[in-house]
Amino acid sequence: WYQRRVREFQTFQHYFKQINLSRMTYPLKVDYCGVCSLPPEYCENGPLFEKCKEWMEENLPDHYARLILNKTQEELEAMTLGNGKKKQTRGGKAMKNLTKKQDVQKQVSVGRSMRARKKYVTLIRGLKTCDMNLKKCSKAFGQKFACGSSVTGDDEITVQGDVIDDIMDFIAEELGIDADLVVDVGDIKD
Repeated sequence: WYQRRVREFQTFQHYFKQINLSRMTYPLKVDYCGVCSLPPEYCENGPLFEKCKEWMEENLPDHYARLILNKTQEELEAMTLGNGKKKQTRGGKAMKNLTKKQDVQKQVSVGRSMRARKKYVTLIRGLKTCDMNLKKCSKAFGQKFACGSSVTGDDEITVQGDVIDDIMDFIAEELGIDADLVVDVGDIKD
């Protein structure tokens, strides 16, 4: 094992001679940007690149010349999010695609689905059309019927057990939804 360690050490010595570490002086002096506190090589990835460029031009002209002036115009535009692109704001792209709510028919459908052998789960769909918070409704169902209840889809709540009639009454009385809007759809095949 000793000879193997000696060979490894000699390999590393040969590797370090190839690198030519004589150019480096220790301790290393690293310059940091006064705006974003990153090294200048990383400023282009930071959030304040325009301000960093101005600060770097005044305070670190050698870094500015090496990093900014050696770039082509296309690279500079890509770095500054040019070409009409704007930095994404809080909320992301989804906020731009929001449209006014369409008038959808308000209807809450209640049905049951077979889970295993003689076990059923009750499915409630359409509470979002009545502007109800699904998580709060799910919690209320679980507390009222002493069973498990969860939000399982975009507009669906699953309640363990066959409690269709009780849920229809609960929705009409406790949640304040008109009883005419609550419909029993019977068995649901998934």
